[in-house]
Amino acid sequence: MSAIEPYVIEIPDAELDDLRARLGRTRWPARENVPDWSQGIPLAYVQELCETWATTYDWRRCEAELNAAGSSQTAIDGLDVHFLHVRSPHAGALPLLVTHGWPGSVVEFLDVLHALADPPDPADAFHVVCPSLPGFGFSGQPPQAGWGADRTARAWAQLMPRLGYERYGAQGGDWGAMVTTRLAQVDGAHLVGIHLNMVVVGREAIDAAGPPTPQERALLQRYAEHRDKGSAYASQQRTRPQTLGYGLADSPAAQCAWIAEKFHAWTDNDGHPEDAVSRDRLLDNVMLYWLTNAGATSARMYWESFAERELGTIAVPTGASLFPKEIVPASERWIRHRFPDLRYCNEPDRGGHFAALEQPELFAEEVRAAFRTMR
Repeated sequence: MSAIEPYVIEIPDAELDDLRARLGRTRWPARENVPDWSQGIPLAYVQELCETWATTYDWRRCEAELNAAGSSQTAIDGLDVHFLHVRSPHAGALPLLVTHGWPGSVVEFLDVLHALADPPDPADAFHVVCPSLPGFGFSGQPPQAGWGADRTARAWAQLMPRLGYERYGAQGGDWGAMVTTRLAQVDGAHLVGIHLNMVVVGREAIDAAGPPTPQERALLQRYAEHRDKGSAYASQQRTRPQTLGYGLADSPAAQCAWIAEKFHAWTDNDGHPEDAVSRDRLLDNVMLYWLTNAGATSARMYWESFAERELGTIAVPTGASLFPKEIVPASERWIRHRFPDLRYCNEPDRGGHFAALEQPELFAEEVRAAFRTMR
């Protein structure tokens, strides 16, 4: 299927009934014996989330939003790629490829699609393309190894001209940032530029910038704390994703907890993940993992990509938005050593790792501002 085809999401009622039944049969672990999240996501909160999920959560609302956002599919390099595609009503809109990461999905962008496609100033308009990473959401699950960030970037380089877009911009955070920077290396001739809300610079760039400033020392300390106390999930997913997958495939409570914990740790909140992201949106995102049985296949992005990480110089025009609670912090000085054509760099006053979900209006304006320097 090299053609572009509509992909209508229609989850059978039987699958939703099965989800509710599984939630009702959950065997819960013993409660944590500390008063905080230091041992992981608290039992009471997971039970509360799952009760909502089983009783009042409305998947059909999210399903309708996804279908209304131009849900489509095409086959690239032997794999079905699902994507959302919202065309701007404005002539001269810039095509923009937006890529999510883990534990995100195209749900991250549902609240920014309209703002990007039909902004207050038509000169800022984008035709927005949001693909699901291989093994995530409604994209295909690779039957053989080899689908890491590099191969994904090369697939995206085929997707955009297939949609009629020869000249385009790209945006990403988390694995989406890794795919976007790799895309800049393999398809830079067709890129107007890129925008990142997670910027990976590497040790070489940090060292090349010289002695860190006090602010940069604070960033290094924050990242060290994340690596020490908050990165066990990545070690598991990059080494044994299949083992992890059995629990995530069988237990919706496990899948929910595995993801929701990150919305506590990685968002700009006041102690609770729902300070930053609504419960409905959190569950919408979890549903794209549960309904497609993507626990193991999404984790494989870590297994595939950690070994192939490429931290070379990125020559294309670049914009960076450094949200204050991003888990991989960077300074403008470090960024300039890897991204020498840095056109835009800003530090918004709020927001975290899931910027488009947490602060949709602010995220949309950051993307617009960055690409004003590149169009």
